Amino acid sequence: MALSVKKLTWGLSIIAIASGLGAVYELNRIRQIDNFNAAVIAAKSPTTDQQSFEAKFSTAYWLARNERYKESTLLFTQLLNTGTNKQRSVVQHNLGNIFFLRGLVINGANNKVRDEAEYLFRQAKVAYVHSLKLDNHNWGTRHNLDRLLTLLPGTPTPGVGDSDTPGLMMGTIPVGLP
Repeated sequence: MALSVKKLTWGLSIIAIASGLGAVYELNRIRQIDNFNAAVIAAKSPTTDQQSFEAKFSTAYWLARNERYKESTLLFTQLLNTGTNKQRSVVQHNLGNIFFLRGLVINGANNKVRDEAEYLFRQAKVAYVHSLKLDNHNWGTRHNLDRLLTLLPGTPTPGVGDSDTPGLMMGTIPVGLP
């Protein structure tokens, strides 16, 4: 009987040590997550989990908030291949916001500027539609798409529209094999 009590004591001691090590690991992980969240809130680059979806998203988001749209668009585009449908939907929503804001900033009466703004608005529309296809529950995306549709002209400028409705620029290219 004493031998089995000794084995039981050793077994329970090993379990207690393993549990203690697990608790220390979890506490360290919680501290890392708190530091990560503090860095995100402060708009700084996180020191832990630098390759995670959340870290890249945070960096892209803060770049967009600081009006560094090109860098932000590149980071968001890299995130389109990773994450869940909901995460990709949020990325598309943010890409739509970037295009929408850029279009609003440069919108003017000059033809070249107007064409570029229309192109950006159409890119925003495509991003919002993709976002809604991935996750149809985001009311912010629906609102932005509705607002954007009121700004787009009824007939697209030739050469500016979507690829499946290219306008007059593509009208002279023959369809099919020669």
